[in-house]
Amino acid sequence: MSEKELIACSLLLREYFGEIVEAVSMYLARKGSTPLRVLVDETKLNIDKVRKALCVLTQHNMVTFDRHKRGFVMYTIDVKEVLLLARYTRYIYCAKTLYGDAAELIAEEMLLHGQVGMESVCQKVENRLNEALDEGKHVSSNSVTEKFANLAQTHFIQRSAMVKEDEDDAACSATMPVLVSSADNQFTISAEESDDSRKRKREEGTSTQSKKHKTGNEYELSECNNLWKVNYDRFHQHFRDLAIISAVANKIDKRAGEVMRTMLRISEVKSDPIAEVSAPMSSNEIFQALPKELGIKSSDVDQYLNLLTEDSAEFVGKLGESGGGTYTVNIKKAITEQAKATIESVVQERFSSKAARIFRLLLRKKYLEQKQIEECAMIPAKEAKDLTYTLFAEAFLSLQEIPRTPDHAPSRTIYLFTVNITQVCRMLLDRCYKALSNIVSKRHHVVKEFKRLLEKQQRVEAIVASLKTSGSDEAQIREVEEMITPPERTQLQKVEHMTTKLEQSKIQLDETIFILRLNLSYCVR
Repeated sequence: MSEKELIACSLLLREYFGEIVEAVSMYLARKGSTPLRVLVDETKLNIDKVRKALCVLTQHNMVTFDRHKRGFVMYTIDVKEVLLLARYTRYIYCAKTLYGDAAELIAEEMLLHGQVGMESVCQKVENRLNEALDEGKHVSSNSVTEKFANLAQTHFIQRSAMVKEDEDDAACSATMPVLVSSADNQFTISAEESDDSRKRKREEGTSTQSKKHKTGNEYELSECNNLWKVNYDRFHQHFRDLAIISAVANKIDKRAGEVMRTMLRISEVKSDPIAEVSAPMSSNEIFQALPKELGIKSSDVDQYLNLLTEDSAEFVGKLGESGGGTYTVNIKKAITEQAKATIESVVQERFSSKAARIFRLLLRKKYLEQKQIEECAMIPAKEAKDLTYTLFAEAFLSLQEIPRTPDHAPSRTIYLFTVNITQVCRMLLDRCYKALSNIVSKRHHVVKEFKRLLEKQQRVEAIVASLKTSGSDEAQIREVEEMITPPERTQLQKVEHMTTKLEQSKIQLDETIFILRLNLSYCVR
């Protein structure tokens, strides 16, 4: 992990969990696996606070634990998991887009608590939906449970690792439970979780009363083994597919994007989620899977597949002619093209359109000398040289030396410029994490600067809400609202505009980080 990533982690943890969790996490991130006693000694924090911090991080799947050969427990933090805090809004919006408001609240509750039981989530979501609805309207518990089941069936949520129930195993002691995960029931809702009679007992408070008498490790294994969490990998697969569909739609048209969407939907069932190339699928299979309301004919599908196959981006490959033609989606190639397009846009924004032309030329031609760049890019020699060496100084270009003689004399050496996509992605990722740190810091500074004004606004809104609930007259409500003066309202509007802009920038930046990191993962693999 680079230093900029660690700084971004630190700021995100402070924003979401506070300074104590941040201190414990950053020590683990910098020092690696550490036992509890060393954490307490090095961070200079109270042992109870360190334990609570580790509990919070473990609950949110950011810290894992393992037994050392000498018997004590070692704690390890996953920095990549921490950085996903910046992507929580995208997960929630994705759930809302796919399955509606109930799914949005389910995803929000699960991200808020890390790991939580199905019954607890569904009850909270049902209460929140009913509070938001007008009088006379009601959301049934069955509809919320159905949305939860939909998310589980499509693998957007999954069951957490369960506590091993073998009492004879010494590792199953109170000091460190052994967690096991089974692929068989990872996305399956058990009968006892969906049993309505069990829910009624919970509502009556029978289990709540028994829980009051339980402390520490006295909770039953069934309670620990019925927890669910968000499956980030499935969301990332969906984001990846959306990026590919968007690229195809922008390059050809929306109907081509729908054809690609159908191919990716078929590959979800037939292919490994991390495969570089999807499983083969026939033209007839793609046509049959297309939604009928799009009105795309079989001949149109063949034309779009030919366009995608012959396109220079090579998103689709053709394997044979059986079944009207057999095709595959080259996922790795598609992501690489997306990463190249992202880097090109960065070059164009930071330098100029001519610099972007040089960058695209080197992507296409691989290796070129300085004179060849000037001639092929059709840019004056002096300007081309300035732009090329500026890109080289900023690490967007690399230099390959080819000596003509064994002594490597500069006068007898050929210097070729090239683009190392992997190196450029790593460099841009570092800059993206620095920008993310700046956004989080700026937002924290804005909120801190106008803290008193924001707290005053919250108090006034709370009073107004209580007056409306009690049925007070409009004059009284208006009088309370006028406690915030016109200059203060103007200031609040500016603060709201600023924070909204920062949040939008954070989301756009995360999209760039996602593409670059995904491309790196395919390159490393």
